Amino acid sequence: MRLVVVGNGMAGSRLVSEVRTRDPHMKITVFGAETRHPYNRVLLSNVLAGSSRPEQVRLLDPAWYASHHVEAAFGDAVAHLDRDTRHVVTESGRREPYDLLVLATGSDAIVPPIPGVERAVPFRTLDDCERIIEAATSARKAVVIGGGLLGIEAARGLARRGLPVTLLHLAGHLMERQLDVEAGEVLGETLNGLGVEIRTGVSASGVEENGVRLDAGALPEADLDVLAGGVRPVRRLADEAGLEVRRAVVVDDELRTDDPSIFAIGECAEHDGTVYGLVAPAWEQAAVAADVITGGKALYRGSRLVTRLKAKSVELAAMGETQLGEEHAEVVRFSHRARGTYRKLVIQDGRLVGAILLGESDAVGTLTQLFDRGGPVPGDRAGLLFPGLASAPVADSPTLMPDAAKVCQCNNVTKGQIRACWEAGARDVAAVASATRATTGCGTCRDAVEGIVGWLCEQEGVSV
Repeated sequence: MRLVVVGNGMAGSRLVSEVRTRDPHMKITVFGAETRHPYNRVLLSNVLAGSSRPEQVRLLDPAWYASHHVEAAFGDAVAHLDRDTRHVVTESGRREPYDLLVLATGSDAIVPPIPGVERAVPFRTLDDCERIIEAATSARKAVVIGGGLLGIEAARGLARRGLPVTLLHLAGHLMERQLDVEAGEVLGETLNGLGVEIRTGVSASGVEENGVRLDAGALPEADLDVLAGGVRPVRRLADEAGLEVRRAVVVDDELRTDDPSIFAIGECAEHDGTVYGLVAPAWEQAAVAADVITGGKALYRGSRLVTRLKAKSVELAAMGETQLGEEHAEVVRFSHRARGTYRKLVIQDGRLVGAILLGESDAVGTLTQLFDRGGPVPGDRAGLLFPGLASAPVADSPTLMPDAAKVCQCNNVTKGQIRACWEAGARDVAAVASATRATTGCGTCRDAVEGIVGWLCEQEGVSV
């Protein structure tokens, strides 16, 4: 069996490692458009902010491919799929045969067709990140176009480097897909206090030498302009090969396209009308596809999305149906704008279908578990929003957290798995991450994993 994977980003590299775990002998060839080894795109904001080095966000060690008998061609993008002969053809002219093919081509940054846009730098790849960092060393002011998750992380990262930053966003409030109006406004006020000027409801009409021209005529000054206005699935190969494509490459519950020998996963795949733009669904899809490819039986039924903002001094988690109002659901809400705090629960039929937690909160773990499992919501709603005020113990304490509690959402790692890993000899976060992959996704569970490992060491009298 010959498996070819097109794309070696977060989805493709995970698929390759999942397949190799299940089948040590299958011939695997992976093609990556970038010359770099795969890295965690989610953590690029940490690199931009200076809190992580590029080598710290690497997903697979360079020696992994040789030691696991995987052929990796970096910097040789696939240009054409020959479905008749079952070959892929790369830009260098190489023809590689396949029995099964996986498309994991991801997304490209959306570049608006406005005059002077070539002066701006997209924030999408590690190369982009390093270009922005280099420009920031001599820049006086920066403008970031786009107030979604990526734009906010880019703006906060540049502000941490000491640059005055203006964030431009077309919608009326930030992260309008994940947040309601008040949450978006509170987030904007928090960012403003951290050195990011927010301008919503504005559209860029051109990028000039000294700033970004707005449709209304204003010119926010900048000598560093960053594009973070969203992404678009890379679907050209599938289009030209005659596969079914809508917003992205259409797949069934086995992640197969309408050609049974071709799969698609990650941001380039559309399942049941949904294109997922987060890492957790891509990794869930990789596991299902790996099962099917290696002869197992598995079905992908969709993912429950939890969005986490990874920006220093800004705590945000949003999940599910956050936009629903009182006419459609029970809504429990608390707002303290002066403290940058906003919390909202959306409950239907006794179950949590959505939540927003902005500002420091010890409720994130419990609410994420409730949302993920679809279990009944306790009657004490205030206790859910403020666990410290409830009479019941806090579920997030390592002592009281059940072994089934999910600690790492991205990789589906439970407290019990961390405990088992610790008992097998893993005495620090790095060892736990190596064995379970916990902390290697969005990184927001690192404190929780560190707390559990520390608690286990303390309970057993182990010094580290």
